Amino acid sequence: MNKKQDKKTTKAKKQKPIFIDFTARNYQIFGLAVLIIILGYVSLSKGPADSFWSLTFAPILLAIGYCILVPLAIFWRSKKAKNT
Repeated sequence: MNKKQDKKTTKAKKQKPIFIDFTARNYQIFGLAVLIIILGYVSLSKGPADSFWSLTFAPILLAIGYCILVPLAIFWRSKKAKNT
């Protein structure tokens, strides 16, 4: 009887794997984020180092891409998915 109790306590509980269900909307937002990030790096490389494109426009695009669109693409859920 003691052996049965030992086996039960040593077995790890099986946990459900976390499944992230991405929809087409998630991939569209992620594609937009990648496009904005690429445009940010391209505009960063254009012109002299002290131009408007390099100092202002490119960092704004990169911040929007990395800090807003990529997390939005990961965490986006449709209203139908929230109800189920």
